[in-house]
Amino acid sequence: MTPQLLTILALLAMFVIATVLPINIGALAFVGAFLVGVLALGMDTDAILGGFPADLFLTLVGVTYLFAIAKNNGTIDLLVRAATRLVGGRVVAIPWIMFGISALLTGVGALSPAAVAIVAPIALGFAVKYRINPLLMGMMVIHGAQGGGFSPVSVYGATVNGIVADSGLAVSPLTLFLGNLVFNLCIALVLFVSLGGNRLVGARAQEFEAAGRAEARTGAAAVPGSGSATAGGSVAVATGGPSGTPAADAPADGPADAPADGPSGGPVRFDQLATIAGIVVLGVLALGFGLDVGFVALSVTVVLALISPKAQKNALSQISWPTVLLITGMLTFVGVMESAGTIDYVGDAAAGLGAPLLVALVLCYIGAVVSAFASSTAILGATIPLAIPFLMMGEISATGVIVALAVSSTIVDVSPFSTNGALVLANASGVDPDKFYRQILVYSAIVVVVGPMIAWGVLVVPGLL
Repeated sequence: MTPQLLTILALLAMFVIATVLPINIGALAFVGAFLVGVLALGMDTDAILGGFPADLFLTLVGVTYLFAIAKNNGTIDLLVRAATRLVGGRVVAIPWIMFGISALLTGVGALSPAAVAIVAPIALGFAVKYRINPLLMGMMVIHGAQGGGFSPVSVYGATVNGIVADSGLAVSPLTLFLGNLVFNLCIALVLFVSLGGNRLVGARAQEFEAAGRAEARTGAAAVPGSGSATAGGSVAVATGGPSGTPAADAPADGPADAPADGPSGGPVRFDQLATIAGIVVLGVLALGFGLDVGFVALSVTVVLALISPKAQKNALSQISWPTVLLITGMLTFVGVMESAGTIDYVGDAAAGLGAPLLVALVLCYIGAVVSAFASSTAILGATIPLAIPFLMMGEISATGVIVALAVSSTIVDVSPFSTNGALVLANASGVDPDKFYRQILVYSAIVVVVGPMIAWGVLVVPGLL
């Protein structure tokens, strides 16, 4: 067996094991790098660790550490609730506010599951309280989180941009970010129309709240806005699942009620203002001046810790160490694959097919199918290096393929078997859990089947980018 084939089989075995068993694929990748590197390739540990992404490690730790402090001192909660107050009485705006909040959180560096974990309970609380389709709300949160997920300061963005930069390909980080954002925004628009969001136009939150109070007093179902734009079919179609089954009733005081001021009802504190300023400084220095994201994030975090030492309590434990292990492990194994010549081997095989478009489509589907059950970050770290050799030939748009791979590997995180899909499912109180699970399962299956084809057809085939 050739070393190239051995590394490919080892990579496949990692994904199978990590899918079947609750084992971090990053740990498997480190072990695989050691065993394959030492036993099959004769590499020493220094050479193996040469593939360890130290700069990316620093970025992951710095950004997630900053986000943990922002969560501890209430800044994230403050921003979320301030954004929800922008809705006013317009129910139709609520799904889009949830999309925007999720995109903003991941855009400034939060991990996608962290953003979904914060926003989903609030969004689904709104769904029950204002009779909005819970599937619509849950998917708007996930697609929002994925839409902002490829900003240059995000985990996804840093991973992909780092791999692309090391390969020498000219792919703009801003194009990657905007391409993915627009794609998810288009999906959100289709969802909004198909799941009854457009029928919320004219509905007012005050009417739902009054109906909820009347229902609590009488014990009978109350239809808000009788004789108005929110009556009858306008509400009924926009409730429950795609079939229009009404969602479970909720009391007027739902989990989505926002306090008048800060997250605890008091005024905004200095440490929260400092955290917001720190996030802005991170964006300006990293995007505007090209400074290292990891070092800047850690610097901002240390300043915030000095301002409010209590806010950093347990913050280190909130760093997503499993994700850090996953990403660094996978990229270390990719380094071993490069040493074995696997990347060139796959690239030569693709060139031999004479159909780079077909190879791009296959990679998009591999990314989608595997990511639906495993880690999107892990599959990005594996598929993009495999695509680089045939992209270097210049016969196909490198930017289009990279964006298509990024989109295909992340839009499927709506799957109930992924972290994001599971978080939405777990926070769907007030709805039939079995029905909601089936709805998410059907939707995620549609995304897996159709999503990569659309991404490939729009981003790769025409060479638009």
